[in-house]
Amino acid sequence: PCGCAYYMISRSLGPEFGGSIGLIFAFANAVGVSMYVVGFAETVVDLLKNSAIMVDEMNDIRIIGCITIVLLLGISVAGMEWEAKAQIILLVILLVAIVNVFVGTVIPATNEKKAQGFFNYRSKIFLENFTPAFRDGETFFSVFAIFFPAATGILAGANISGDLRDAQAALPKGTLLAILITGLTYLAMALSATVVRDATGNSSSIINHTTPVICNGSTAVACELGYDFSSCEVEKCKFGLMNNFQVMTLVSGFGPLIIAGTFSATLSSALASLVSAPKVFQALCKDNIYRALHFFAKGHGKNNEPIRGYVLTFIISVAFILIGDLNTIAPIISNFFLASYALINFSCFHASYAKSPGWRPAYKYYNMWLSLMGALLCCVVMFVINWWAALLTYGIEFLLYIYVTVKKPDVNWGSSTQAVTFVSAVSNALSLSGVEDHVKNFRPQILVLTGSTRSRPALLDLAHSFSKNYGLCITCEVFVGPRSETVDEMNNAMEKNQLLLKKKKRKAFYAAVACDNFREGAESLLQASGLGRMKPNTLMIGFKKNWRTAGAEAVQSYVGILHDAFDFEYGTAMLRVNQGLDVSHIVEAEGLYDIVVSGLCATVYCNDHYVAKMNEKLVEASLQFKKKQPKGTIDVWWLFDDGGLTLLLPYILTTRKKWKDCKMRIFMAGQPGRSDLDKEDSCSYLHFSSLKELQEMIEPFRLHEGSKDADQIRALQKEQPWKVTDKELSDIYCLNNTTKLNPVLKEQCLTYLFTLLTPCRSMPIARKETISDFLYMAWLDILTKDLPPTLLIRGNHKSVLTFYS
Repeated sequence: PCGCAYYMISRSLGPEFGGSIGLIFAFANAVGVSMYVVGFAETVVDLLKNSAIMVDEMNDIRIIGCITIVLLLGISVAGMEWEAKAQIILLVILLVAIVNVFVGTVIPATNEKKAQGFFNYRSKIFLENFTPAFRDGETFFSVFAIFFPAATGILAGANISGDLRDAQAALPKGTLLAILITGLTYLAMALSATVVRDATGNSSSIINHTTPVICNGSTAVACELGYDFSSCEVEKCKFGLMNNFQVMTLVSGFGPLIIAGTFSATLSSALASLVSAPKVFQALCKDNIYRALHFFAKGHGKNNEPIRGYVLTFIISVAFILIGDLNTIAPIISNFFLASYALINFSCFHASYAKSPGWRPAYKYYNMWLSLMGALLCCVVMFVINWWAALLTYGIEFLLYIYVTVKKPDVNWGSSTQAVTFVSAVSNALSLSGVEDHVKNFRPQILVLTGSTRSRPALLDLAHSFSKNYGLCITCEVFVGPRSETVDEMNNAMEKNQLLLKKKKRKAFYAAVACDNFREGAESLLQASGLGRMKPNTLMIGFKKNWRTAGAEAVQSYVGILHDAFDFEYGTAMLRVNQGLDVSHIVEAEGLYDIVVSGLCATVYCNDHYVAKMNEKLVEASLQFKKKQPKGTIDVWWLFDDGGLTLLLPYILTTRKKWKDCKMRIFMAGQPGRSDLDKEDSCSYLHFSSLKELQEMIEPFRLHEGSKDADQIRALQKEQPWKVTDKELSDIYCLNNTTKLNPVLKEQCLTYLFTLLTPCRSMPIARKETISDFLYMAWLDILTKDLPPTLLIRGNHKSVLTFYS
C-alpha cells in the first residue's frame, strides 16, 4: 500500500483525519508541480529576456510552463521505470552543479565578478550578512513561506513506498539521509560569506584611494574591500545577494553548469511531485472514503499506474502555472504542507498517548512530546505566515472531517483514536466504580432477553427507547445445547448481531452465552453482564404467549428467570403484544417468505393467504415502536410502591421524539386506608366471565384432588409438582385485586382505543412455593388479554425517583 502522509495519518488517526488531510496533501503536491515548473520557466525567461521574448515575461513563463508540464506528464505516464531513469540523470546533473559552485567559491574572483559583489570567502562579508535585513515589507516568515517548499521533498520516498522493494527498511534510512544531506547542502550552499548584499556591476566602482569615500549600511564592507557601492543606498542595484537571482552562476566555476543544475533541481522536484500527487490521491480513492472520487482509484498496467490521477494533477498544475508568479504559489503550498506535517507529528504523539501495544517506534531517540511540539509549531507557523489562509485550510479540513464522520465509511484500521477511546472508557469505568450510587443518578440499564437482535424487534425498540441517552441496553441471547455444538454458532452471532445493531442505529450491546438450558444461560447473563457501575439493573422480557403448549419445563424455566431476576435485585418489565413478539420464523424462512421492511412498511408474500395475513400483522406489530406515535396517552396503573420504576419508565418514553405527543395518565387502585377492605372484597369484583376464562385456561394443568385421600394427593404432587392444587386456585381468586382490573382496562381501551398506546402497570409476582407457574401464567394472561401493547413493570423496591431521597 501507499505509505505516504495520507496512509500514515489515516491508519493512525482514522479515516476522518486521514481523509481530510489526504485530499489536502494530494492537492499540495499537485500545486507543488506548478511551483517547480514556474521556477524552471522563470529561469528560462530570465536567460532569454534580452534576446527571445515571445509576448512578455509573465506570459512567456506561462507558455514555457505549460509546455514543460506536458513533457513531464508524458514521462510520468510512461511508468515508474522512465521516471526513475529521468530522476537519476537529473540527479547527476544536480550533483555536478553543486560541486561546480564549491569549486567556484575558491577560484580567485576577477575584477568583473568583484564589481558584481563576489569576493571569495571573507569573514567580514559573513558577519555583515549574518544579521537579517528584510526589505520591501518582507519578514522572516514571509521568506520562510517561500523557502519552505524546498524542504518538502523529504517525503518523496514515502509517497511512492508502494513501489519500493523493502519499504520498511528503506524509508527510515532514506528519509533521515534526505534530511541530513539536504540540510548540510543548504547550509553549505548559503553564499553569505562570499557575496555582498548590494553591488552595481560597474568596474568603475573601484575606489580611488586619492578620493575619500564614506560608506555606510550594506555597502560598508564593500568599501573596505575597495569597491564603492554607495549608490545602491539611493537606487536599486541589479547585482548582489539581494538583487541578482542568478548569483550562483556568478559564483560558480562554470556558469552554464549552474543553469543545468537549476533546470535539474526544478524538473526533478516537479517530476517527483507529479508522481506523488496521483499516488496519494489513488490511495485515498481506493479506501472509498469519498465515494464520488472512487473513479480515480483505478490503476493501469503492471504497476497499477494512476493514469486518471495524472490527468487530474495535470489540470490542477496548469491552473496554478497560469498564475505565473513563484512568490504567490509558494506560500499556498507551504500552508498545505504544514497542515500535513502537523498531523503527521500529531499522529505519532497520539499513537504514543494511546499506549497501544501495536505502536512500537524503533527509533532510539523518539519522544512523544517532541512530536507534539512539532505539531504545535507547524500550526503556529501556519498562522504567522498567513492567518486567513491557515483558517481556510483548517476550515476545509474541518468540513471534510464532518463529512467523513457523518458518512461513517466501513473501514477498520485499528487507529490510535480507537485506542484512546478504549483507554478513556476503561478509565471512566474505573472512576465510576469509586462513586457510590445515588438516586438522582439512577439510570435504567436494561438487559433484554430477545434471542437474536432480529427475532423480537418490538422488544428491542422499546428497550432502546428507555435506555437511549439515559442508560445502558444489552440485548442477550442464550444458545441452548452442548457447548461443543453451540459455541461456533454463538461466536459467529456475536459480531454479526453487534454489526446489525450498529446498522439499525441502536445504541446497545449484544451478549450471548451457551448453556445446556435456557434458565442457566439467563442466570449467567443476569449475574455477569455489565462492567462495574455499568451493570444492568432491569430485566426486560417478552410475554410467553405459548405458555399453554410449551410444556412444563419451558414454563418453569420462564417463571424461574423472573424469580432469579428478583433474587439478583433486578427490576423487571414484561411486554405483551397481542399479535406476538417473535418474528424469527419469518426472518429465517428465506425460501418461503420475502419480507421487505422499508421504514414502517412490511410486505409478506406466501401461498397461504391466511398465513400471509397473520404474518403481515405480526411484522407490522413488531415495527410499531419504530414509528412516531400518534397523539394519545400512556396509561400507568400503579398498584403499589415498587420504588418508582413503574413511573420512571413511562416518563422517559414521553421525552422521546416518537412519543412526544403522548401524555401520561396515572391510575391508582383502591383508596388510602382501604387495602384490607379491598382484599376482602376482591372476590366480589372478579367478573364471572374472567373467572370462567381463568378456569378454562388452567383446567389442563390442575391436579384435581377431588375426593382423593391425603396420601394420593401427596404422591400426585411429588410426581407432578407443577400442577395447580385446589387450594392454590381458591387462594388466587381472592388473593390479589389485580385480576379484577382486566374489565376496567378493557373499558378504558374501548374509550381510548385509537389513542391508548402502552399501558404500564405494576407487575404481580408469583410467590415461590405458593403459586404454581402455570397458575401464574394464567393470571398474567387474564390480566393483559385483548389489550393494546402492555408492559408489566416491577421495581426492585429501591428508590429510583428523587422524591424518595
